[in-house]
Amino acid sequence: MTPAKRALDILLALALLAVTAPIMAAIALAVLAVDGRPVLYPSERMRAPRRAFTLWKFRTMRPEAGDSGVSGGDKAGRITRTGRWLRRLRLDELPQLWNVLKGEMSFIGPRPPLRQYAERFPALYAEVLKSRPGISGLATLHFHRHEERLLARARTRDETDAIYVRACIPRKARLDLIYQRRRNLCLDLVLIARTARRALCRQSGGKP
Repeated sequence: MTPAKRALDILLALALLAVTAPIMAAIALAVLAVDGRPVLYPSERMRAPRRAFTLWKFRTMRPEAGDSGVSGGDKAGRITRTGRWLRRLRLDELPQLWNVLKGEMSFIGPRPPLRQYAERFPALYAEVLKSRPGISGLATLHFHRHEERLLARARTRDETDAIYVRACIPRKARLDLIYQRRRNLCLDLVLIARTARRALCRQSGGKP
């Protein structure tokens, strides 16, 4: 990561934390009042093939012992009423601003994988994770909605895993590596602007 990219992350994270602090407080109270504890959901993710960190989100599902893997149709019944709204607007990801401020993530980069996928595909993620993981990125903007539709078809954990491995990981990695070859501060600013535009469209009910 270049000093300019890190400086942009810090300045933007501080600005957004100042603006969204009241929103996050309101969300935390809503989750606590409607769905109970815990308010936050910690997820182990990888920032390098052998280097993990804790990614934070607002909790959107009912807890379940032994839960693992990505979210597909098999987990749809566990999404809470508050969680469905948070996911639709992507507000569940606001706590990741702290991950950015700590230097564990960037605003733009590949989405950080779960340990199980980094260990199953070490060569692939050794390349992808040469870029610091991000809240958004080229793969997120171009593939996230299609990924949601693909995974929504799954009815079991194994089916979700099979779809994710076969149809999602290779396509996202291809886009992440395109970003990696072309990354610069201007491209990051363009992708941040596109992410912000999509978020505003979601909140206004328009087409992102």
